[in-house]
Amino acid sequence: MSKVFNNFTFNPKNDILSGLTVALALVPEAVAFAFVAGIDPLVGLYGAFMMGLITSLFGGRPGMISGATGAMAVVMVHMIQQGNEVGLGLDTPIENLGLQWLFITLLFVGAIQILAGVLRLGKFVRLIPHPVMMGFVNGLAIVIFLAQLGMFKRTNNGVTEWLQGSQLFIMIALVALTMAIMFLLPKFTKKLPAALMAIIAVACLTIFGGIEVSTVGSFIRDGGGSGLKGSLPSFQFQIFTLLDTLEGHWGLIISTAFLLAAVGLIESLMTLNLVDDITETRGSGNRECVAQGGANILNGLFGGMGGCAMIGQSIINVNSGGRGRLSGIVAAVALLCFILFGAPLIEQIPIAALVGVMFMVVIGTFAWSSFRVINKIPKSDAIVLIAVSAITVWQDLAIAVIAGVIISALVFAWKNATMIRARKHLKEDGTKIYEIWGPLFFGSTQAFSTKFDPKTDPKNVEIDFIESRVSDHSGVEALSSIVKKYTDLGKNIKLTHLSPECKELLTKLDPDFGKVIETSIDDPRYHVVTDLLDKEV
Repeated sequence: MSKVFNNFTFNPKNDILSGLTVALALVPEAVAFAFVAGIDPLVGLYGAFMMGLITSLFGGRPGMISGATGAMAVVMVHMIQQGNEVGLGLDTPIENLGLQWLFITLLFVGAIQILAGVLRLGKFVRLIPHPVMMGFVNGLAIVIFLAQLGMFKRTNNGVTEWLQGSQLFIMIALVALTMAIMFLLPKFTKKLPAALMAIIAVACLTIFGGIEVSTVGSFIRDGGGSGLKGSLPSFQFQIFTLLDTLEGHWGLIISTAFLLAAVGLIESLMTLNLVDDITETRGSGNRECVAQGGANILNGLFGGMGGCAMIGQSIINVNSGGRGRLSGIVAAVALLCFILFGAPLIEQIPIAALVGVMFMVVIGTFAWSSFRVINKIPKSDAIVLIAVSAITVWQDLAIAVIAGVIISALVFAWKNATMIRARKHLKEDGTKIYEIWGPLFFGSTQAFSTKFDPKTDPKNVEIDFIESRVSDHSGVEALSSIVKKYTDLGKNIKLTHLSPECKELLTKLDPDFGKVIETSIDDPRYHVVTDLLDKEV
């Protein structure tokens, strides 16, 4: 149990205060994303509570906050809409069938994410190139900023329009005041979380000053909700009686589940890496996969929206001093208490204060150094950075990261494909030596094959891999072809300085390689750094 609850808290005061700050910031986010998905705000709030609690207790990154997210809400909305249409078209109509389908889908999402953790796939996020990471944080900062602009609108008689006149000026002034408090307070004292103090100060100003502004309560009601007041999440028995409604729609459910699982894991693991950098500590991606999966299953069983890690709230938390698991637990429990007991008070918090907090998160999230290095890094890296930022804003995080990794991988493969070299010289006994430099893989096989001249080479030939490595099946096939050309001509060929991993790869695919491989004490060894790091956790 001690391993499960390691890093529970380093500073209880900081964890509790930062947790309360995060809880306040979670409310409008969860409500807004519930509206995006087309479901009741309470479902979003329940989802944020359950995601936050489970991942804080059992996740792989103390201090990281999980909840209902926009990236997953966008993926859910199509399935929910189609489910609602199917429900209304049944002989006995079922309202909100899409929501029930969401709960069923979350069970599959959780299972996929747990499987990813068990198979230790979380470590692969450490292979994401730095330009992709920079593009990710820049794009996400822009997305967070654009999402806050919606708070500068109001709905009248079903029509949404921008704030104007005094309402707009008051909103801007309160946002600026919140940001000023967050900027200046740490210069005087760091014992109080700046974000929480800013929210309290602006709330007191509007409540006791009689200033009419948009509040959390009015935001929920404008979106079609009835308020924060709710009850404890309840077990969703009915979803097991609705499986027959999925006949002919299982493809939609499974495909949505895989997409939700992928989006959730990518966003969570990228956020984990970012928090690792901020805190200069290291979390466990595999453990986070399992915790996220368990939380999503719980959401499906108890009527939550599901979700994943939230970069904005995570940064608020760590910047406010929340570094232990206690901070996330406090945030989740406080959110539930808001729903059960504190609704009238929380509903009075001005939206402007929360927008100001998120604007400061945007400033802290954006990698401003990218402007400084953009002209100094390779053009391919600059293209990746800009592309990931743009795709994150245009599409979503998962597509952006996948696109960035693919572009980086293609660039890497192309560069390495042109790097392979063969230095040639003769030994005193007449043996010709080919000293290979550079990786032998699918991209370099053609260039590798052109380095040899079996017909005119002497009787004895040696291929030295002290500065090279056979990396894949394409490389094995290319090497096998070269060896066969020499042996067909009756010439002797030896392969030297192959690592144990390369020898195993070669002999496993073609046992005849054992006859030409020469073993010596100075054969190189290679290790995958992510495997070594993963064993430490």
